[in-house]
Amino acid sequence: MRILNGAEVRALLTPRAALEVMEQALIALVEGRAQAPLRTALAVGPEGRRMGVMPGALATDGFGVKLLSLFPGNAARGLSSHLGLVALFEPDTGRPVALIEASTLTALRTAAVSALATRLMSRPDAGDLALLGSGEQAHSHLAALAEVRTLRRVRVWSRDRAHAQAFADHHGPQVEAAASAAAAVEGADIICTLTASRTPILESRWVADGAHINAVGACTPDAAEVDEALVARSRYVVDLRLSAEAEAGEYLAARAAGAISADHLLGEIGEVAAGRLVPRRDARDVTLFKSLGNAAEDLAAARWVLDKAQAQGIGLTVSL
Repeated sequence: MRILNGAEVRALLTPRAALEVMEQALIALVEGRAQAPLRTALAVGPEGRRMGVMPGALATDGFGVKLLSLFPGNAARGLSSHLGLVALFEPDTGRPVALIEASTLTALRTAAVSALATRLMSRPDAGDLALLGSGEQAHSHLAALAEVRTLRRVRVWSRDRAHAQAFADHHGPQVEAAASAAAAVEGADIICTLTASRTPILESRWVADGAHINAVGACTPDAAEVDEALVARSRYVVDLRLSAEAEAGEYLAARAAGAISADHLLGEIGEVAAGRLVPRRDARDVTLFKSLGNAAEDLAAARWVLDKAQAQGIGLTVSL
């Protein structure tokens, strides 16, 4: 069995490679060549601490599970809020073949899926980016989005202004820290919400016609980063319908309020990638991609990383 740490994962899985792997994984999901059951979350302590269990299977590349701890207070400890591992098993014998650090893998595959959605759903000339949130996902999203759009301007906002300024300083003069979320998204045509907020940080009245939004941070039915008006206004696409109907808080809130009906959810991003669904009808449409993540994404990324690591002799190997 091969064990890979976060630095090894980051060295192997480039933003461009992650984008290609995620596109194929999401097409496989809608074509029935991958399985991603609804994840299980277990409360394991105070402050919203949870453990997530995400099993899945790929038709020819094995099966496995992601085990992830979600500890919102970890930022104060200098740690990621998402820590864990992906266990991968081979398809023929069921032998466990890899343990791969999950925090880095999750950040890279999540950003790659947002980049895919941006390539498929945003206007071709979009390039004014707003990042709401300045943590690990903001760093990975900036790199991934640069693969699919020429970024003319980047603004970042965080509730911690010093953290947003540190992010801007790290990435150079192309990136500026905004004083408010409203200021960050003014005129933006690509917007990413990447926070742990349980209440909306993005309001429809701030969003210009024609913008594309990747809503990434909220992942429970009682949390929402965007308001109901923006959900109702948008052409709304998800990564997995099963997950969205159970966990997409902003979609569920808008339905409960009567702002939308069930058919407002147009479909899955894999359907868009496969050419079955065209969310954007014209340049003035506001498109919204809701990212919740699923095991098919994790396992496809893990399989790709494992194959590269084996070919290059990277990682620690142990006998069971």
